[in-house]
Amino acid sequence: MAQPRPAERPQTDLPRVALRAGMHRIDAQVAQTPEQRAIGLMWRRELGPNEGMLFVFEAPAVQCFWMRNTYIPLTAAFIADDGRIVNMADMQPLDDTSHCSREPVRYVLEMAQGWFGKRGIAAGFRLAGAPFGTR
Repeated sequence: MAQPRPAERPQTDLPRVALRAGMHRIDAQVAQTPEQRAIGLMWRRELGPNEGMLFVFEAPAVQCFWMRNTYIPLTAAFIADDGRIVNMADMQPLDDTSHCSREPVRYVLEMAQGWFGKRGIAAGFRLAGAPFGTR
């Protein structure tokens, strides 16, 4: 099997932040530079049971995501500065369909598809953690 070129390797060494969704803990890698956000979860073949990626933008804006070179079905939660989930989008592997926030947001949390639903988490739910000014 051919080894992937460096540009085709998953990001696994990003800083991490602990988030909470009620009683559920999330271990999120933090993608905060343009390059880190562009790569996101590309090339990943699996995520840990409570692992995801938090995309942090400089200012609130309508954020749009797609799944180019991403092999895991994901759900994107578009999150306001206070941790409120504005809306969510289920995204299919290797699909360039754009999924956008319904209002300007500064954060997007990608988790394995089904993670939010199994825990009864939907739009309007408020996440907690340092990025949102809560513990």
